[in-house]
Amino acid sequence: MDLRFIALDVETANGQAHSICQIGLACVRTDGRIATLGFYVDPQGAFEPFNTRLHGIDARTVEHAAAFPDVLERLRPLLDRTPLVQHSGFDKRAMNAACDRYGLPLLDTIWHDSVTIARRAWPQLKGNGGHGLGSLKAYLRLKFEHHDAVEDARAAAQVVLCAEAETGHRFDLLAGSPPRKRTSATRPEAPKINTQGPLFGLTVCVTGKLSVSRTVITTIAAQAGITLTNHVDTNVAFLVIADPDLDARAAHNKSAKRRKVEELVAQGHDIHILHEADFRTLIQDAESRLR
Repeated sequence: MDLRFIALDVETANGQAHSICQIGLACVRTDGRIATLGFYVDPQGAFEPFNTRLHGIDARTVEHAAAFPDVLERLRPLLDRTPLVQHSGFDKRAMNAACDRYGLPLLDTIWHDSVTIARRAWPQLKGNGGHGLGSLKAYLRLKFEHHDAVEDARAAAQVVLCAEAETGHRFDLLAGSPPRKRTSATRPEAPKINTQGPLFGLTVCVTGKLSVSRTVITTIAAQAGITLTNHVDTNVAFLVIADPDLDARAAHNKSAKRRKVEELVAQGHDIHILHEADFRTLIQDAESRLR
């Protein structure tokens, strides 16, 4: 499809932003027509009663759904090439948090906020109902079921189209000047690998939320001569996972990277799984032997 933008909405299983259990997309074509897509997602975590009461999704709903990495893998080619619209800042934050949880690259796209667009189209609603979807639903006489990701995404897309009709301006101009897409030139340089390090030549992959940031763990590894990668293949010697007290996921809810490592091990490849504490010990022991 030749698309102008995609409105994206998510629902979450609990208070953690990364616990996405549904993704809704409203794809706006150049002729103004809207095509919707919806995906249930296994959040690999518990559902809180409050969230389930809000959107009606529980563990049985997502029993056969794919986890976030698999869903994103299918959607990334579409989302990376199309401007995205969210209604408020939560959806981008949730997508980024889920990417961070699984060690995935963030979406390489431009995000716009339909709340900002609505404020510029209907400034009179400030202090008079506001610019939330509930208020705009009544003001614009939209018909949708709130707290369903597909319905909310379609509503956000309709808000943008109504704002364009109201003002005569394109949505991207109403949203303001968006930040430039990040390029390799603007990203922080990765630390140089210490070729004299005790573990030079070792390739390691990390998955899950560790006790320190990726920048810190990458620096520690580089000083020891280790190359960190985001992809699991036969060149990886170790997969580092969060320590048990930091990784609350059940054993059957493993990350995509861990499942891939276990598949390669079953095929006869020599890849070891280490907890973060053991990985640090490995580096410390190797460095102490050089002293």
